[in-house]
Amino acid sequence: MMNDLLNKLGVDYLLVNSTNEYLVEYPELSENARYTLTGFSGSTGDALVTRDKIYLFVDGRYHTQADMEVKEGVTVVKLQLGQKQDEEIKKLIKPNKILGIAAKKVSQQRLEGFDNCKIKLLEEDLINDFTESHDSNQYVQVTQKKNFIPQAPMFITNLEEVSYLTGKRDFSKDCSSKIWAKLYIDKSNQRLFTNSRECENFLKEFDGELIVDKSSINAYDYALIKNPIHRSSEIKSLKAIKSDEEICAYKKAFEKTDKAMMAIREYIERNDNLSEYDIAKRLREEFIKYGAKSLSFNSIVAIDKNSALAHYSKNSKDVILKEGSLVLIDCGAYYESGLATDITRVFVKGKPNDLQRKVYTTVLRAFLKTYNSSFDFGYDYDRLAHSILDNKIEGFSFNHGLGHGIGINVHEAPPALNQSEIAHTPLNDNMTFTIEPGLYNPEFFGVRLENSCYKKFDTINSFVKMGYEGKLINYEMLSEQEKEWLKEFKVL
Repeated sequence: MMNDLLNKLGVDYLLVNSTNEYLVEYPELSENARYTLTGFSGSTGDALVTRDKIYLFVDGRYHTQADMEVKEGVTVVKLQLGQKQDEEIKKLIKPNKILGIAAKKVSQQRLEGFDNCKIKLLEEDLINDFTESHDSNQYVQVTQKKNFIPQAPMFITNLEEVSYLTGKRDFSKDCSSKIWAKLYIDKSNQRLFTNSRECENFLKEFDGELIVDKSSINAYDYALIKNPIHRSSEIKSLKAIKSDEEICAYKKAFEKTDKAMMAIREYIERNDNLSEYDIAKRLREEFIKYGAKSLSFNSIVAIDKNSALAHYSKNSKDVILKEGSLVLIDCGAYYESGLATDITRVFVKGKPNDLQRKVYTTVLRAFLKTYNSSFDFGYDYDRLAHSILDNKIEGFSFNHGLGHGIGINVHEAPPALNQSEIAHTPLNDNMTFTIEPGLYNPEFFGVRLENSCYKKFDTINSFVKMGYEGKLINYEMLSEQEKEWLKEFKVL
């Protein structure tokens, strides 16, 4: 079947992406060609179709989940820290062979990274094409339009940037507040495109130079522009530093998020035989009760071994919380401001065992230490967390970065607290980000403790006030300084 498809397309290999034409991180699964092909539902990771195999590439967050979800015949390539997906893909492509890529589902920057391959851009995605126009009448004005005046005409396709500049939000899609549109802007006007065909016609007819960011414009749109000028988006940096008004809005949003999380903790304490699905359903109800417009992402409710999957997404009806079980809950919501909240807590049903307390306390110590440290760059915080967690408890690993930026999207960059290039961006006042150390063992369980934070006067402050689970804390493992730091957060 795959051979027939490759022959039809006139290619030797086919890259199958997880994204849509807007290159968003969390498209609907109906738009996700990689999911259609492989059955893997994670947020990142693409597939390569060859003459005899289908390869799925996933990072450390998804190694176990991919093994559980992929369809028969799919080979999972498990990337390790430091390995780059596209470099590994290129190793599988033989010289002088043709790689097919759907033009609307790859950024121009990523496309140019395949410089050692013969590329055939495909106007259609035959695995799973999806194009939709969006009605601008449903957009809500939540803030004033930003007074941004570019030096030359710009075409902006990053949805968070478009939403930021226009001050508009769209709550019609679950797990999103961004507007689904592209934006032309020059010194005197803005033009918003919600219809793909109108946008294409505009780009074809536009004369003169047009500034674009190759990292966020898809290759199809880029090819329509007569005189594209690439510049890394300056809006990313503007958007990363929140206004005092946005910080205030975030504080109010997290007050409500904390209430929803506390309510779900009480629900777990009061009820027996709850499934992951039951808890996730009740959690959504609690968020709505406290004023959420929608979730900021599909909640992760993971019991026991499932909690070792960093981005577990099943919320099964068959996995039941039993006496002594751990449950990891990673969740968030959108409120009136359209800013995404994000928090992770771990609870235990009944009495914990010694290993659960040891792992939980070790992760808590990593949070307290990084939260109370002062560095100029995100990679230093990440390095500190790994020094506390790596190779400290046999069988348990910390296989992801320490944190990410938050804003209109639940994952934004800059800032970043990991070892990427973006993490070398200075952490400035009013930047908002998560600190989320974790330890995971697929044979037992995982613990992640995540607070969303902001920087002010060179000090990190937590939006999250939700406390920590007292019965999971081994106080003998805490130093006097760590006990003092813990007083900022209520012990439950």
